[in-house]
Amino acid sequence: MTPPTPLLLLLLLLLLLAAAATRCCHGSSYSSYQQQQYKMNESQPEGEGRRPAVTAVIVFGDSIVDPGNNNDLHTMIKANHPPYGKDFFNHEATGRYSNGLIPSDLIAQQLGVKQLLPAYLGVDLSPEDLLTGVSFASGATGFDPLTPVVVSVISLDQQLAYFDEYRGKLVDIAGEEETARIIDGALFVVCAGTDDVANTYFTTPFRSVEYDIPSYVELLVSGAEEFLRKVSARGARKIGFVGMPPVGCVPSQRTLGGGLARACEPKRNEAAQLYNARIQEMIAGLNAEAGFTTLVVFLDIYRILDDLMERGDRYGFSETTRGCCGTGTIEVTGLCDSRFVSVCDDVCQHVFFDSYHPTERAYRIIVKDMFDNYGQVLF
Repeated sequence: MTPPTPLLLLLLLLLLLAAAATRCCHGSSYSSYQQQQYKMNESQPEGEGRRPAVTAVIVFGDSIVDPGNNNDLHTMIKANHPPYGKDFFNHEATGRYSNGLIPSDLIAQQLGVKQLLPAYLGVDLSPEDLLTGVSFASGATGFDPLTPVVVSVISLDQQLAYFDEYRGKLVDIAGEEETARIIDGALFVVCAGTDDVANTYFTTPFRSVEYDIPSYVELLVSGAEEFLRKVSARGARKIGFVGMPPVGCVPSQRTLGGGLARACEPKRNEAAQLYNARIQEMIAGLNAEAGFTTLVVFLDIYRILDDLMERGDRYGFSETTRGCCGTGTIEVTGLCDSRFVSVCDDVCQHVFFDSYHPTERAYRIIVKDMFDNYGQVLF
């Protein structure tokens, strides 16, 4: 037998490295992951196996937790086209703003509820899908009532209206008593506010001429409090409220406000820090209020995302200031489209997939940190 040539050995090595790179983001491919899920479901009798920590996961918010509710809207804020979903099952672009899973999926998995948390809109939902929770989130919405109007997405009040419709469907499926039990035992997640600061305040002229940063933060805190009260009035007993990340260090915000060096933009981070402080004060007031029967837990993501961006090498990331899509500096939603831009080969080395949204690998680290720090309080 002729010994392999150096060129052949090099080719084999490159193939092995490529396979390893594919696995490094998930630990296994989505096809084998799905096969394991189906095998698990078939082998376990109903009611056996891991007991879910909550009855359902119900989510309101923006693109961080939107699995595709924007898909059928007349808006540019969509992720139902490649390269979004490039590492999802069957490489399907479902409307999730990442290369794979998003935090709402990972939270549902961690709690043992289900593998994917579906969008409420545009999906053929089974009774089981509805009984175990959905996401009403809409990419680019916020607590400022102007924010969803500017980009024609679903407001938080409309998300609540969809929840009311959803509750009616639960009653039709399971009856009033079981519906009340599901709502009572569910984890509600609220994740919004970043688009208010990044887009409405700093990118458009509509609010910055009227408000300084502290007064605009108060507008957002007031909107968040009103929303939490409305969710509580609908029967929520546990709400995880996601704080704001270091907005000024997100790739697109570095590009827009960080100068030629694309440094972190301090005013955006100042707004995020002030917002997080005021939100925590507001939540503490709600939890101490007589007659307010809902536990609201603030979920800080500023610290872990700051650590990922400033010390990414500790987590195995080599690129922390650019996304994987196109140049990684500005491409997001419609600008991040495989018809017009390329996508990096080493997505697992990137904290961000596009110029605004993290990769699945980064999301996994963020959600793990969330459970490590707040899991005992919420569950």
